[in-house]
Amino acid sequence: MNLTLVAILGVVSIVAVTAFSKKLGLAAPLALVVVGIVLSFVPGTPDVEIDPELILAGVLPPLLYSSAVDMPSQDFRRNLKAISSLAVLLVILTTLGMGWMFHTILPGVGWPAAFALGAVISPTDAVAATSIGKKLGLPPRVVTMLEGEGLVNDASSLVLLRSAVAAIASSVSIWQVAGSFVRSVVIAVIVGVVVGEAAVRLRALLRDPVLGTAVSFVVPFVAFLPAEELDASGVLAVVVTGLVVGRLGPRRIAARDRWLESMNWRTIAFLMESAIFLIMGLEVKPLVDAVQRSDNSLSEALWVGLLASAAVVALRLVFVVPLVGAIRQDQQRAAGNRSKFENWQDNPRFNELEVSERRLQRMSDRVERVVADLDFKVTEAIGWRSAVVLGWAGMRGAITVAAAQTLPLDTPRREELVLIAFVVAVVTLLAQGLTLPLVIRKAGIRDDSAQRVQQETHDVVSDLYAAGFRELDELERTASEEDRSTLAEIRHDLERERDEMGARADLVARDARHDYSRLRLDVLAAQRNALNSLADRGAYGSPAINAATRMLDGFEVRLTSFDDDSSA
Repeated sequence: MNLTLVAILGVVSIVAVTAFSKKLGLAAPLALVVVGIVLSFVPGTPDVEIDPELILAGVLPPLLYSSAVDMPSQDFRRNLKAISSLAVLLVILTTLGMGWMFHTILPGVGWPAAFALGAVISPTDAVAATSIGKKLGLPPRVVTMLEGEGLVNDASSLVLLRSAVAAIASSVSIWQVAGSFVRSVVIAVIVGVVVGEAAVRLRALLRDPVLGTAVSFVVPFVAFLPAEELDASGVLAVVVTGLVVGRLGPRRIAARDRWLESMNWRTIAFLMESAIFLIMGLEVKPLVDAVQRSDNSLSEALWVGLLASAAVVALRLVFVVPLVGAIRQDQQRAAGNRSKFENWQDNPRFNELEVSERRLQRMSDRVERVVADLDFKVTEAIGWRSAVVLGWAGMRGAITVAAAQTLPLDTPRREELVLIAFVVAVVTLLAQGLTLPLVIRKAGIRDDSAQRVQQETHDVVSDLYAAGFRELDELERTASEEDRSTLAEIRHDLERERDEMGARADLVARDARHDYSRLRLDVLAAQRNALNSLADRGAYGSPAINAATRMLDGFEVRLTSFDDDSSA
């Protein structure tokens, strides 16, 4: 079939299934997998065989990069303990536990191949879980944990898979595997930080939304390929790059550039994510046929896959219990430690120190950040109801299927192992995905942060306007008479915007004037600096910070678009 026609049919199918699933209240990834499975058994449907490297090296990097850029770095940092536990420790335990099970119940499958299959089915796919959770009002902290886990666990599982595959060909000690894992992580983090910093600097220099967006399309691969060449985790390097770009982008890249990039990446990520779920379903029939053509047992692959599905779900549920217990202990300690930081400047030891005003401000910012982190743990507490949802939201996805197909061709019972991985992915995705809404409702968990977020958004916007008025005062001290008149207009507009909390006024004629735009952008820059400072100190939660960022971005895009029109 013509490749262009295939692409057209694929996009049309994805859009149609997604639109229909929204009307049914069904998560689109689940619907796409079901449609793919049904189509794979329709007579005349060609077998779909996708090179797994195309998924792991061509699709996974941009998907993870897009998600990492959107992940608030503050939320990732505050939940790092839980995220690393789920994405690294649980992946290791799942690999070991499932490897032992496969070695025990599958004759002829050695330890390396068993651990390889364990690594394949260890990472979760957060796309379906988070889409369902957001729709049903899961607390933001739970969603962040699931999204953060989904960002990192692919990297840890692929590193373990690489070590297990190497052990199939030659003997590898446990210490070599551990050393390789640590080395892979360290190098990947370094590569990610360097590429992320370089990408932001380059895009800040370009100052062109089209060129900047074009650069962003290759950034994930610029991080992935060097890390892989250094035998490190290219996937982790991509995630770190995305986190760096997500943190530094609002400070250095123009709002219109980021807005255009965001719109393009949302479309690309949607098509890629949807395509791999559809392909995942379409691969069912070819995988079943491959097992039937081999000497392996189809029925054995199916029941082992079902058993493994139950095992990974049970293992995750058991793991989440002590994890949430540790989080709750942190919450209790945070509540007790907060008082230690109140009135810290009144401490006699502090008064004996001779510190500069600049250093005092840095110390004050650090303390404010610590207090904000402690407040976060208390106000966004994780309870046992959240533990149930965290435990049940462990669906596997297309990455499991793609990773399984990278097993060496001479692996004993390879076709059966690949089908087992596929059964685990499909069963957990459909069974847990379809029942997750019921679990969330029965657990009685809901997002009760709306009022707090609304108040924080009001407070952070007030802080921004205060910064803007201070900048106006500074500009008026040295302004010319003509500029004073324009500054008076800006002050009037700021007061109206502040009173209406960001209501958009019809200021087209004024915005189109270069002098108004020039001076208004100076005020906007001061507001953005104030926002960055508030974000650094953790003074407000990420929903409020993100809301304020979008507000400032809207103002900047409007102003700069008129400048572009006038200069064209």
